[in-house]
Amino acid sequence: MTPGHETVTDLGEPARASGPRTLDPARLGDHIDRLYRAAWALCGSRPDAEDLVQETYARVLARPRLLRNEDDLGYLLRALRNTFLTQKRTESRRLRTGTLPDELELVADPSAREPHAALEAAELYAAVAALPGAYRDVLVAVDIAGLAYKEAARALRIREGTVMSRLYRARQQVVRRLGT
Repeated sequence: MTPGHETVTDLGEPARASGPRTLDPARLGDHIDRLYRAAWALCGSRPDAEDLVQETYARVLARPRLLRNEDDLGYLLRALRNTFLTQKRTESRRLRTGTLPDELELVADPSAREPHAALEAAELYAAVAALPGAYRDVLVAVDIAGLAYKEAARALRIREGTVMSRLYRARQQVVRRLGT
């Protein structure tokens, strides 16, 4: 390769070197929809998901990030998960002053075409959020964020076979919780 010339992939994007590279802040917006869906599945509510994505971006943009042989989305999903776990640990240490109501009201999604679709989405995300952490992380990575098994394995730092078995069990638990 000559200086000043880049190799271009079939998708029209510059080919990336296999060595360390800096995370490009200008491209972070490309992943916001997938991160938001992943955050909603982790949190179980839209407002908490919005806050989680915002906090994740604030942490990632606070200083330059060096990526080693990984894609931006995998790194961001791992950062999102770590931010979520940090928030949960912090919440568990805080003193709770009041009791939670017995029944929570579901807020309809104003962008949904039909009210029952918003209710179904809220129930689904709540069921995903209630999964044990290992199952939830794999289900979010594959079914919500759309990562391939290999990408999810790399992002979660587990084996591809583990991704497949956890995903199967996670899907079964969600189906049981939804009663369908």
